[in-house]
Amino acid sequence: MSRVAIDVGGTFTDCLVLGDQGQLGDFKALTTPEDPSRGLMDCLEKAARAERKSVREFVAGLECIIHGTTLATNALLTEKGAKVAMLTTEGFRDAVEIRRGFKNIRTSMYNVVVPPYKPLVPRYLRLPIRERTLFTGEIETPADRATAEAAIEKCKAEDVRSIAVCFLHSYANPENERQVAEICRATFDGRVYVTASHEVLPNWGEYERFSTTVVSAYIGPIVSEYLLALEKQLADEGLKGGLLIVRSDALVQSAAHSRRQAVTLINSGPAAAPTGALFWGRSSGHNDLISIDMGGTSLDVCLIRKGEIPTTTESWVGDERVATKMVDIHSIGAGGGSLAWIDSLGLLRVGPQSAGAMPGPACYGRGGDKPTVTDADVVLGYIPTDYFLGGEIVLDEERARKAIRTVTEPLRMTEIQAAQTVFQTVNSLMADQVIELSTKRGLDLRDFSLAVGGGAGPVHGACVAELLEIPTVIIPKYAALYSAFGMFAMDMGREYSRSYIVRTDKLDLERIETLYEELAQQAIADFKETHTEASGILFNRTADMRYAGQFHLIEIPLPNKFKSPADVEAVVKAFHARHKELYTFDLPQRGTDFLTFRLKATAARKSDLRIVPVPQGSKDPRGALKRTRRCFFGNEWVETPCYQGDRLLAGNVISGPAIIEEKATTVVIPNRFTCTVDAGGTYALRRS
Repeated sequence: MSRVAIDVGGTFTDCLVLGDQGQLGDFKALTTPEDPSRGLMDCLEKAARAERKSVREFVAGLECIIHGTTLATNALLTEKGAKVAMLTTEGFRDAVEIRRGFKNIRTSMYNVVVPPYKPLVPRYLRLPIRERTLFTGEIETPADRATAEAAIEKCKAEDVRSIAVCFLHSYANPENERQVAEICRATFDGRVYVTASHEVLPNWGEYERFSTTVVSAYIGPIVSEYLLALEKQLADEGLKGGLLIVRSDALVQSAAHSRRQAVTLINSGPAAAPTGALFWGRSSGHNDLISIDMGGTSLDVCLIRKGEIPTTTESWVGDERVATKMVDIHSIGAGGGSLAWIDSLGLLRVGPQSAGAMPGPACYGRGGDKPTVTDADVVLGYIPTDYFLGGEIVLDEERARKAIRTVTEPLRMTEIQAAQTVFQTVNSLMADQVIELSTKRGLDLRDFSLAVGGGAGPVHGACVAELLEIPTVIIPKYAALYSAFGMFAMDMGREYSRSYIVRTDKLDLERIETLYEELAQQAIADFKETHTEASGILFNRTADMRYAGQFHLIEIPLPNKFKSPADVEAVVKAFHARHKELYTFDLPQRGTDFLTFRLKATAARKSDLRIVPVPQGSKDPRGALKRTRRCFFGNEWVETPCYQGDRLLAGNVISGPAIIEEKATTVVIPNRFTCTVDAGGTYALRRS
C-alpha cells in the first residue's frame, strides 16, 4: 500500500506519494491559509488524477497519511490563539509574567525601549487555587474545591475557550492538578479545551512548565478543531489507514495524541527537514551536514554532526518559552516570497515580510506588485517562466521586472543591478544564519556539506556555499518537497520524561528503574491508539545531567538498566567526555547531578525507506539538454545550457554555469561548480 506525506507550508502545500516499490510521486498546490485542509485536499486530488483514480479510491488505498503543518506555529506567532485562563497555585500566578527576569528575547540587552512582555493569559484570568504540593511529592494542602469552583465560574463568565492547570511541583505528584483538571472537564464537558502541566511537561522548573502548558492551551482549540475536521474529512473519503502528525521532536504520532498535546506541533513541518537531509547525506557518504530548507516564506537551518539531529529544550517561539524537546532549527523570514524593501537609511532589505500564497510574488500574476526574491530570480533568468511547477503556473516576467523597478530608482540602480542585489542580499542573510550555528560555535564549515531543500533552495544553495567556502552541496532529487520526504524517514513515537533531581552519589537505582517502568507502561498505553503491540516498541533511555552548581544541562545516553554502581560510573564518564566535546573542557573533580530522566519510545519500522535508482549513463549529459537561456552570472549575460531533470542519468556531469529544470524547483550551477548525478538522482555540486 502507498503512503502519503503532506507538508503544509506558508506558500505551498507539498505532497509526496511513496509506492510499495519505492517509487515516488510529487505534487504541489498553493496553501490556503484560511483553511489549510483545502490545499491538502487539492494535493490529494492531483495525486489521485496521476493514478487515474477518484480521490475516494486513492485515499481508501493508503496505508497512512503523515502530515506536517505550520498551523500551531502561525497561531502562536500571529497571536490568533484562543482566550485562555490559567488555574495555578495561590501566590504563583505571576510566574509566567515575571519569566525568570527575561526581558529582551530577540533584541539587544542595551535597548531600553523594548515594550513590556504581553502574557498570553492576562492577569485577571490567572486564577489562584488554594493547594500545595512539596518538591518531595508530599501533598501539604489538598486542592481546595471551593476556590477551584470559583475559578471555573470566572471562566464561564469570561467565556474562555481554553484552561491551563499549572500547580507547583506537579511533576513530583500530579494528584492536586489532576483533580482540578477533572473538575474542569466535567463542568465544561468538551466545550472548553483543558490541559494540565503534568500532562504536557512533567519536569522541574515551574516557569518553563507553566509557560509551555499555557502555550499548549493557547493553540489547543485551533489545533484540535483542525485535526478533528481533517480526520472526519479523510474518513468520509474512505481513509482506513491512520492520520499521523509530525511532532517538533522529529517523531510522528497519532492525531488523537496531537490534539491533547498541541504544543508538540510547533515547528511540525520544518522538524522533518533534517531527517530528510540526513537520509540523503548518508546515501552520499556525508554525516556532517548543514541543512537549509528555503521555501516560499522562510528559511530553516539545522546543523547535523556525526549523523545526529540536534534537539533542544531551550526554545523560544516568538516571546514564549517552550521547554518540550524540539529539533534545534533556526528560522528567519528569507524565502522565495520574501519582500525586498528600502529601509529608513535607504538600504535594500529582504524579508521577513512575505507575499505568501496570496497574492504571492508579482510574477505569479495574482495581484502582487511588490518585489520578491522569486521576481529577482526570474529577472536574472534562473527560473523558467514556462516550467514553474511543471508548467502549472506560467510566470509573468514583465510583472517581475515592473516590481523590481519599484526599488531601482531609490537605489539608483539598473533593473538588473537591483535584481542581482536582491539575490545577493538574501544569499548573505542565509549565509549569516549558517555562520550563527557553526563558525560562532567554533566549527569549521569546510568540514561540512550543505544539504539544500525547499522550492527556492536549489536556486540559491550553491551561491550560499560559495560565500561560506563549503566544498560540497547536496541537492536531493525531491529537494522541493524536502520536509515531506523527511516524514517518510521518521519514526512513530514520542518522548516521555520525569524529573528526579539528585546528586550522583545519592542516586537510588531502584527508584530509577521504577520510574522507567512507569514511563514504559504509559508509552505502551499510548501506543494502543495506533494498534501497536508492546513487543513492537523500542525504548531508548537518556538523562539530563550537569555539574553541581551549573545551569546548562547535557543529555546523556543511559544503559537499558542500572545494575550496579559501575553502570553509574560509566554514565558519569560519558558525561565528562561529552562536556569536553561541547565546551572544550571538563571538571572530573566536581560532583554531578541528575535532573530529568527521559524515555524515547518508537515503533519498529515495517520496512526501510528505499528509492528507485536512476538509470546509469555516461558523464556526457547532452541527452538531457533542453535548451539554452540567457542568465546573469557574474557581471554578464551568459547563454546558459538548461537540462531537463527527469532525463538526467546517474553519472552525468554538468559544469557551470548551467541550469537543471525540475518540475518543482530549479537547480542553479554557477561558475566554478561541477554537478554530478548519483544513483539516487541526487545532485552533488562541488567547487573547483
